[in-house]
Amino acid sequence: MRAPNTNLDPLLQPFRLKHLTLRNRVVSTSHEPAFGEDGLPKDRYRAYHLEKARGGVGLTMIGGSAVVSPDSPPSFGNLLLYRDEIVPWLRLLADDVHAAGAAVMCQVTHLGRRTSNYTGDWLPVVAASPLREPAHRAFPKAAEPWDLDRIVADYAAAAVRCKEGGLDGIELQSYGHFFDGFLSPATNHRDDEYGGDLEHRMAFPRRVIRAVREAVGPDFVVGIRMALDEALPGGLTFTEGLAAAEQFTADGIDFISAIRGTIESDASLSRTIPSMGTPLGPFLDFTGEIRRRLDIPVMHAARIADPATARHALREGLLDLVGMTRAQIADPHLVAKIASGEEDRIRPCVGASYCLDAIYDSGDTKCIHNPATGRELQIPHTVPATTGPHRKAVVVGGGPAGLEAARVLAERGHDVVLFEAGDQAGGQIRLAAQNPRRQDLLGIVDWRVAECKHLGVDLRLGTYAEASDVLAEHPDLVIVATGGLPNRSFLTAGEGLVADTWDVMSGSLRPRAGRDVLIYDDHGGYPAMDAAELLATHGARLEYVTPERALAPDVGSMNSPAYIRAFTEHDVTVTLARRLRSVRRSRAGDGGGAGRLVATLFSEYTGTETERVVDHVVVEHGTLPNDELYTDLLPASRNFGEVDHRALLAREAQAVVRNPAGRYQLFRIGDAVTSRNIHAAVYDALRLCLPV
Repeated sequence: MRAPNTNLDPLLQPFRLKHLTLRNRVVSTSHEPAFGEDGLPKDRYRAYHLEKARGGVGLTMIGGSAVVSPDSPPSFGNLLLYRDEIVPWLRLLADDVHAAGAAVMCQVTHLGRRTSNYTGDWLPVVAASPLREPAHRAFPKAAEPWDLDRIVADYAAAAVRCKEGGLDGIELQSYGHFFDGFLSPATNHRDDEYGGDLEHRMAFPRRVIRAVREAVGPDFVVGIRMALDEALPGGLTFTEGLAAAEQFTADGIDFISAIRGTIESDASLSRTIPSMGTPLGPFLDFTGEIRRRLDIPVMHAARIADPATARHALREGLLDLVGMTRAQIADPHLVAKIASGEEDRIRPCVGASYCLDAIYDSGDTKCIHNPATGRELQIPHTVPATTGPHRKAVVVGGGPAGLEAARVLAERGHDVVLFEAGDQAGGQIRLAAQNPRRQDLLGIVDWRVAECKHLGVDLRLGTYAEASDVLAEHPDLVIVATGGLPNRSFLTAGEGLVADTWDVMSGSLRPRAGRDVLIYDDHGGYPAMDAAELLATHGARLEYVTPERALAPDVGSMNSPAYIRAFTEHDVTVTLARRLRSVRRSRAGDGGGAGRLVATLFSEYTGTETERVVDHVVVEHGTLPNDELYTDLLPASRNFGEVDHRALLAREAQAVVRNPAGRYQLFRIGDAVTSRNIHAAVYDALRLCLPV
């Protein structure tokens, strides 16, 4: 390992922020992982941020959109800063983070219209003007003078609670919430002293800043995360945003975390917080201009996913503090690995934005390929060496589940052989990455392959393993991660006539431009959407059919805009609430010529059938386990494949014995069990292999 020259690395240089000295320039910026309990940052929340502090971050920011008032009910697990009970929990978190060498601050806000009228205490949602927010669907009332008085007081009280909790500072939120709803002409249509020109639109935000500063005193750090250009017709312009930032600085703001864009809709949110398929650091030049114009430190985080991009931003003077938030969700030890010369071992953020979409999909943040994130109380980010006997392990399958199993077992110190039938590892990830916009998913594979090589795993690519090959290794443990195969069995007729999404993504089906293609999605996730995007961009006349009442319900709001844009650009027809029953060859009289395909669609709502005559039918109905090898290996196994769920959930070693004469333990993971996603496959492998 080559020792890094920390004296020259701008990421590792200390930075003075008012009275506070940060040990380096890397920040985990404010975001809400929804790990709180009862609106409080209890043990799980604290462990999540403590891991980043132990991993070397200079500043970690908690409470993304922590709310100051009861009429700002949580919309994604927000902390409740209006409760006095939060102070001791803040103190515990601050003490632990400080002991690990990092600073900690909290973002403070009133959500305004970015929440729901139908949650919390069911108080009316308030905003500068009665304009509905598309994303959270609330119709707010226009805030009255008495609302403004109490909300200003609530901001000040929340800031004091943060100070009493031992935090190093706070950050006011000024994009898409109540505070900046007054600042932006797009959301402020008032005709009183708080509406009209910029000076009047700044009046309420300035009241908040001055009240907060007075409440916490001159020595407490108060920053602002602010959209200085909403990039929206009729919205806040850069000229106005910069003028407001200058005034806010005079009122007591100590740093600015710069934002460009708005978050009121899925489309605008995906541009403001860009995901994979977009350039790295898209707003760095914009941020650099802000830094040249303002006299306070400038922070920024938007797809700064790797150390090289972060270094560039610092060396070119485009910012003072670099936010690498999603990158540290993927690897909270990112800074420590840079400092120790192990930058090449950083688990990469691939930009999948599962961390954000999972909050709405399954209740809290999850990294697509680091299951330890958010589970720090149960699962370590660094796999410890085993204290037991070293074992011979065979893993069959080089998709995400198999690669993770091999990595973890090797980290534990076991002798691992991995068989993969293909010439390259990756499994279904390689298919998904055939969508050019999603090529970064390969980082999930490449990192694990590199780690396996580093750890001495015997990778046997291009080897189709049969039971005899596995048994020839004399294994103590066999992990079957052979994945699944496309499921067409749901059709009542015509299974042999249709293609599946694997055919599209592998390139074996590429209809000529102008051909009619029906793609049927009974999965609701990414595979059909990737196939549809690929078909549409290659010129197919495409109809997307689903039995759901919405387009791809398992594709979250961070990722759906790119697909919808492609559908719109290529005029894809979308048909909802229709179930594909059967497919047959067309005959004379079917229309469109003999020899084509006739797809029969059924409506559960009307009980009626309709037909489509097309050139190709592509189906997506998940996968069925590819379990032939698993079945062949069962008779000679000790456990007959059984998993002790109690032990699994307790992170204890598997000890089931159903066959005392058996020679090895046998388990299957990932899609070799049932059709699921990348996170599930990796999590299967990690928690099964960690106690081995």
